[in-house]
Amino acid sequence: MAPEAVSAWIGLGANLGDRLSTLRTALSAIGALPGTRVQRVSSLYGSAPVDAGGPDYLNAVVQLCTTLAPHALLAQLQAIEQAGGRERPYRNAPRTLDLDILVYGDQVIDTPTLTVPHPRLHERAFVLYPLAELAPALVPAQQLAAVAVQRIERIAEPVWADGVA
Repeated sequence: MAPEAVSAWIGLGANLGDRLSTLRTALSAIGALPGTRVQRVSSLYGSAPVDAGGPDYLNAVVQLCTTLAPHALLAQLQAIEQAGGRERPYRNAPRTLDLDILVYGDQVIDTPTLTVPHPRLHERAFVLYPLAELAPALVPAQQLAAVAVQRIERIAEPVWADGVA
């Protein structure tokens, strides 16, 4: 019996190197994962780092339909980060690529390696704005209001991902 497909929402971010190229490459790799199909991609957003230093980020959210189990999806995303040059010298360090599972179906997961929904989802404009663009029902208005002071701007429509996903 084949595993049931689940809708998962993944946050993408980069603030080092050729950020756009890195995000496009990561999106292509995500779309090539086994049992996974990219359904929709948000606009591209520029944002200041939160609780960190370094250059501004480019961020987006992608909706997947996947048969990968949550921890298997996490392992695949971490492999894509590694291929993109991701290093983890310290918490919230600038990064070439950051891929986070924001929501995985309606599951609540709390293990030492994975927490879903993402534990800081509600604190970060750089994921709430693109997530709200794709799935407004997942982002209450009060959450958007709470992060309104964070600097974020939409800089490219979803066409940034054309030909990639």
